[in-house]
Parts: sequence; structure tokens; C-alpha cells
Amino acid sequence: MTGSKSQTPWRVGVLFSSTGVTAAVERTQQAATLLAIEEVNASGGVLGRPIEPVVLDPASRPPRYRELAKQLCDQAGVAVIFGCYMSSTRKAVLPVVEAHRALLFYPTLYEGFEYSPNCVYTGAAPNQNSVQLVRYLTSHFGKRLFLIGSDYVYPYESNRIIADLFRQAGGEVLDEMYVPLRVADIDMPKVIRRIEAAQPDVVYSTVVGDGIARFYEAYGEAGFDQQTHPIASQSTQEAEIAQMSARAAAGSITAAPYFSTLQTPANLRFVAAWRKRFGTGLPITACAESAYFQVMLYAQTLERAGSDRLEAMLPHLHEHEFDAPQGRVRIDQENHHTYLWPRVARVDAQGVFQVVDDPGLRVKPDPYMYENRFDPLAGRPA
Repeated sequence: MTGSKSQTPWRVGVLFSSTGVTAAVERTQQAATLLAIEEVNASGGVLGRPIEPVVLDPASRPPRYRELAKQLCDQAGVAVIFGCYMSSTRKAVLPVVEAHRALLFYPTLYEGFEYSPNCVYTGAAPNQNSVQLVRYLTSHFGKRLFLIGSDYVYPYESNRIIADLFRQAGGEVLDEMYVPLRVADIDMPKVIRRIEAAQPDVVYSTVVGDGIARFYEAYGEAGFDQQTHPIASQSTQEAEIAQMSARAAAGSITAAPYFSTLQTPANLRFVAAWRKRFGTGLPITACAESAYFQVMLYAQTLERAGSDRLEAMLPHLHEHEFDAPQGRVRIDQENHHTYLWPRVARVDAQGVFQVVDDPGLRVKPDPYMYENRFDPLAGRPA
């Protein structure tokens, strides 16, 4: 990307946690963001100017995200922030970027039912993962569902959506419970007793962070077999699988637009670049892939806009596509969410997600679920 000879950098905020309860997955998002920035800079930057990341650690605490977002806008002078994982952290940052007329790029699946002109949502909306997941679960395992989640906004809303979709498919919700974010505060024997009493066909988990591995291990130790009665979870990715034994993970199921085992040319290049930069010890997650391609979409937008100010960027956000590792993606003009490629995958005996359902369709984001309810085909080409 070439243009002006000015070397004044485009300064951006990078707001992911390297410590705290969700650090495992957020470290992958930070790494992907920095990898993308390095690639853009290696190709000449944007309009001849490099991107300069200002990296801060909010330690998985929503109030700290708000404080650091304000610091980025007021003191570092950034107009664009890449960051946030939990919905509670996104909701903490949004008022800050809105007040400062800045732009947040948010690379995490979430519960939907939100729009802000100051946010670009590059993770999956519910019609791009939950619909496909319920279709697969009810077709292969049964319709008796147990819901468990961490005690904050995303689990409550995601569980509500999954419950609605199960009921539309003729299923029933047997029980629903929530646990603290802090692993030490989770009464895991109580969780297992509730599941044993309900005897579900499927457990849908929106537990997040370090509690995920503890729950999966306890589920296996209690004698539940994920080959026949799996845990399905959209908040469990490669970073969390790496924290548990292969035995505890095997058979679990998720839905996401991206898995590192995809054989697209773009993904093979991405995986090779990741391994070269970070080695084999850092997992590649769907949230990392979103964090990577959103930087590329930002750079394309910035090149067209010539300025990183909100008023200059907004008209150009939807004008282009990027050949992401998951497939070609673009931002929807109507809702600032992203056209994505939903897939369902299952963890094999080696702890690796293998895709078991790939319709090969790019799906328009429908964050308010206006048009996407339970549908046996569960996809709209775009």
C-alpha cells in the first residue's frame, strides 16, 4: 500500500488481556493483531505510513478496559482500537469510543442484538454460529438440553438464543445454571450433580476463561462420554482446549467461521506465517483469525479514506473485501457486522478441531435475528 511519503505512523490501540481469566484466548487475538500490523508495515504501510500499535493489558477486568480505552483516546491520541473479548468488556469500551468519536474493531463472537456506528463486529453473530450449531446437535444427538454459563451478559443472552432455537426444533431445556468467572469460586460438584439429575442429550456451555478446562475435566471424570453426550460450546476454542487433557476435550463440539485445519490457500499462508512468528506453542483460534483480518479491512478502509477519523472511515468500511483464512469477508453496510463462513467442528482424539459440517456458504450477518430463526438449511449465500 503506497502513497504519501510522510512517515508519521497511524497510531492504533491494541486492547487485549495478557493476564486474567480470559488471557489464554486474548493472547491469541493480540498476537494476530500484531502479526497483521507487521505484514501491512512490511508491504509499505498505508499510504506510505506505518501502523504503530499501542499495546495495553486490561487484565480481563471490564473497568480496566474502560480506563485504558480512555487513556488511548485522550493521551495516546488513537482514533481506532482493536480489542475486547468478553461482551462486558466491549460494553465498557463502547461509551468511551462513542464519546471520543473513535472506532472499535471487535473480533469476538457475541450474543448479537447490538449496533453502534463506532464499532465494527468481525466475530460471528448468532445467525452465523448458533443456528448452525443447533441444527447439527438436534440432528445427531437429541433434543434434551442442559445450559451452563459464566455469570455475565454473553452467557445469559447466548443461552437464551440457543434455548429458543432448540425449542423451535422441537427440543426442551431441562435446566439452566450460572457459575462465577473466578475458577476458585465455581462449585463444580454442584454443577455435575445438576447435570446428572437432568440427564441431557447435550450440554451447551457458555463458561468462559479458565473455568472451561475445569468444567470439561470434571464432566469426563463424572463418567459422561462426549462421544454420545457432548459438550457444545462456542466459547471453547483452541486456546482453551490446550488447557485441558485430550481425553477431556475429545468429542466436544463448536461452531465458528474458522478453524486452523482449513485447507484454503489463504489459511495455509496464515498458518505458516503464524508458526514462523510465534512457533507451535501459541494456538490459533477463530477469534485470532478475526483479529487478523479486521486489521486488513482497517488498512483497506484507511487507504480509501486517507484519514483514520471516524467521519472519513465510515463511508468506506463496506466498499471492499479481504481474502481471509476462512474465505472472503466484508463488512455489512447496514449493521457493521461481517459476512462470514459458518462451520461446525468436533475435537478429535489428539485435541484438534476437525470440521464435520461445512455448507460452503458465506452468510450475511443478522445480529437481531430478524430473518434467521431455526432453519434446517441454516444458511444464506451472499
